[in-house]
Amino acid sequence: MTAFMGSGHQRPSWQTVLSVVLALWFGGSLVLDLVVMPSLYAMGMMTEPGFASVGYLTFERFNHLELIFAGLALTSVLVLNQTRHFFGTQTRKAIILSILLLGVALTYTYFFTPQMSALGVQLNPLDPTVEIPTAMASMHQGYWILELLKLASVWILMRLCCRQNPAASR
Repeated sequence: MTAFMGSGHQRPSWQTVLSVVLALWFGGSLVLDLVVMPSLYAMGMMTEPGFASVGYLTFERFNHLELIFAGLALTSVLVLNQTRHFFGTQTRKAIILSILLLGVALTYTYFFTPQMSALGVQLNPLDPTVEIPTAMASMHQGYWILELLKLASVWILMRLCCRQNPAASR
């Protein structure tokens, strides 16, 4: 707990909060993208009748966690800028990246996850064959474009944060 507290102050160290949030978000996204999703796909889960509801539950929870991370990242960037002009000449870039991350999290939570789940719901339980709808392919493309944008933004924001603290980059 002392990692989040400044030296003798009762306020959180916003740089530490930002670093931890970005690292957890980046790592969690990579695990979801490179381990969980390929595993589900390889096991044939996308052709199972209950996949849409399982996928919705999984991604809905992660999306809400992403909203918390995005809110904490934006708050940290704004507080660091207001109190210490932490990012210097890179302030505008840091604020834009953190707002972009919040936008991506909102898009995932309120557009992509509900739409993709709705496309995957099997409305005829007597039909044993489940096919992936053609509209799902364009949704997947949009998801992956946003995911790459998110990962790049988190990475750049982490780099900006580490550049401002030379001790952290050693």
